Amino acid sequence: MSKVPNGYEVIQLFEQFAPKSLAMEGDPIGLQMGTLNKPIHTVFIALDVLEEVVDEAIANRADLMIAHHPPLYRPLKQILTDQAQGRIIEKCLKHNITVYAAHTNLDIAQGGVNDWLAETLGLKEVEVLAPTYEEKLKKLVVYVPKTHASAVREALGHAGAGHIGNYSYCTFNSEGIGTFLPEDGANPFIGAKGELEQVEEVRIETIVPASLQKKVIAAMLKAHPYEEVAYDVYSLDNQGHTWGLGRVGKLLQETTLGEFAEHVKKSLDVPAVRVVGQLDDPVKKVAVVGGDGNKYIRQAKMSGADVYVTGDVYYHVAHDAMALGLNIVDPGHNVEKVMKQGVARFLEQEFAKKKWNTAVYASKVHTDPFTFV
Repeated sequence: MSKVPNGYEVIQLFEQFAPKSLAMEGDPIGLQMGTLNKPIHTVFIALDVLEEVVDEAIANRADLMIAHHPPLYRPLKQILTDQAQGRIIEKCLKHNITVYAAHTNLDIAQGGVNDWLAETLGLKEVEVLAPTYEEKLKKLVVYVPKTHASAVREALGHAGAGHIGNYSYCTFNSEGIGTFLPEDGANPFIGAKGELEQVEEVRIETIVPASLQKKVIAAMLKAHPYEEVAYDVYSLDNQGHTWGLGRVGKLLQETTLGEFAEHVKKSLDVPAVRVVGQLDDPVKKVAVVGGDGNKYIRQAKMSGADVYVTGDVYYHVAHDAMALGLNIVDPGHNVEKVMKQGVARFLEQEFAKKKWNTAVYASKVHTDPFTFV
């Protein structure tokens, strides 16, 4: 049976994909207008919250807008409804459209903006360009009767434990004898009060990302038959997943800078690009940062990239790149529009799994302020 989720449920689901904790310091992400305490029949996905975009959301009866660029990026001193920003706020509030922003956390997220750009450009062997956060790992050890070992392993894996590289549901299992004596007030699953019990048990060990520890333990406890569960959690020095801005990868075949620039135009659907470098330079390894990537030219060079794809490149930064021997293709900031279809696909898939009766609509309004003549 399908249901209509509320705003908290939708955002909780979305933040499993793009956690707020990934955002860069000072980035004004999260709830910006309205309330999440209401049913969500339609989610609207936008790159920029412009007045035309809000009108489109109103026409589609949106309850929740998930935007990449926060409309309230700087603190407001006034809300003037005869000016564009004031009208945007007024329309959203009048039409009960809740606005939520996912900015650098969506850039950094695994499978987020920069991965979508790398995928669109056809990059392989993709890695993080500029690391910002490394996941801490824990080891969870739990003792379970043999009869319920499979159910507990399944619960652990389904909750996100046991990921090692490209493998999931990884555990180590050893058998032994567990002993316990139920005392007054106990309600034992096995054995009787006041009698020492011996049970064939399995020790299950698995890896858990620190961010999922509470979720994994809750899932384990729910699947475990015992009233009091014996388990241990250890901190590990093992390297967990690395998160960060930008991606670097390789093209399937080497090409020239000029040919690659044409490929960027076609793949990212832009009318023109700015190029720094000689058009006949060979290109095989590519670094990409969505939006304004001026800060990361040295990371792009150190990664071994032949060309750096990013937007809003400054005049003097282009000179710096030339001095480093780094080619650049600048397709503009608006290529982050890949997030509209990317987020829409994610939500549609997850809503279908949960049987939520909520529509997802990706904005069709063109928000690039630049026209090439």
